[in-house]
Amino acid sequence: MDDERYCFLVDWYEEMAARTRQFQFFYYCNSQAIEMFDLKNRKMFLRTSIKENNITLADLYVGNSINICGRMLNIVDYGDEWTRRKLSSTKERTLGLIKPDSVEKLGQVLDKIYQRGFLISRLRMCRLDRDLALTLYKEHSSKPYLNHLLDYMTSGPIVGFEIVGKNAIGAWREAIGPTDPSDARKTAPTSLRAQFGHDSIFNAVHGSANAEHAARELELFFPSTGKMPPNTAAVSNCCCCIIKPSSIKAGNAGKIINAITEAGFKVSAAQMHMLEKANAEEFLEVYKGVVHEYVSMVTELISGPCLALEITGMPDNTQAIGPAFRELAGPADPEIARHLRPRTLRAIFGTDKVRNAVHCTDLPDDGQLEVEYFFRILDR
Repeated sequence: MDDERYCFLVDWYEEMAARTRQFQFFYYCNSQAIEMFDLKNRKMFLRTSIKENNITLADLYVGNSINICGRMLNIVDYGDEWTRRKLSSTKERTLGLIKPDSVEKLGQVLDKIYQRGFLISRLRMCRLDRDLALTLYKEHSSKPYLNHLLDYMTSGPIVGFEIVGKNAIGAWREAIGPTDPSDARKTAPTSLRAQFGHDSIFNAVHGSANAEHAARELELFFPSTGKMPPNTAAVSNCCCCIIKPSSIKAGNAGKIINAITEAGFKVSAAQMHMLEKANAEEFLEVYKGVVHEYVSMVTELISGPCLALEITGMPDNTQAIGPAFRELAGPADPEIARHLRPRTLRAIFGTDKVRNAVHCTDLPDDGQLEVEYFFRILDR
């Protein structure tokens, strides 16, 4: 049987040389092999195994970033027409928004999204100014409710995310339901607006209407050039929680956030990252030479998207935020956690000491530094 092959164009920013290199990236389905061909030097650059890099065909779509042997590759285009024809219809992209009145239910909404099988490739909690909100809703510029809508959308944080998949635009529109939640409760009772919306303005979530709107709206929140809307991190009286790639792949991100908020904490900022190896090593440097699993921890953190959270608020006023959240996270080893602290995040969602659901700030003085790393330094 022929080994089905897919081809993409990828960019890799080589930090040591301060240059961007472009490659043809080949994915072989049957042999589970990967090849990278250097377009400038016209020679093979890398051959390796898919298994070694923990990626699947589902990870390969234009706009995504993947880690191959510690290199962060950005997929910029299809590499041939056959790949474009085979995959473009299955890798449609659209924008989803969680609106201000539903951000406090972020965990519940995300869990519903993951339960429906959607792939979230990018996510960012941010604030809209009036100009950006008007750009987002320019089709409503002549409507009498425009000012009310703009006031609402700029009244607090929102969460924007990119959904990728087959018929993503239509599937997401179906999942969110009719604009008026009262109609949704009659005709689509399991839709997100039926469950979380209040009226036709305060209706919990947004979805792009068509492919043209999706491309324009995604560019507002995740621009190919220029600045993104500002994130919501306060970087004060906080600690850091990182939902690890293995937990995101397992569809547990929403459940983990829900457990955090049910415990009385507040998620005041959230952002999805694809880390390069150098960033993961820098972030986890405090564990180097201290824990046996350091190398595996780095590998896990770059194996897919992770979700960084700024945690604020406390269940009570008797503890500082860091120690209180560490109690909720539980022991680093999920097996120990299940015996000693069975209601902790790692006991419930962790697999082993490396894939233990979440990273949390361990040292008392590092909460602000870790939040600053993800929401200031990596966000530049």
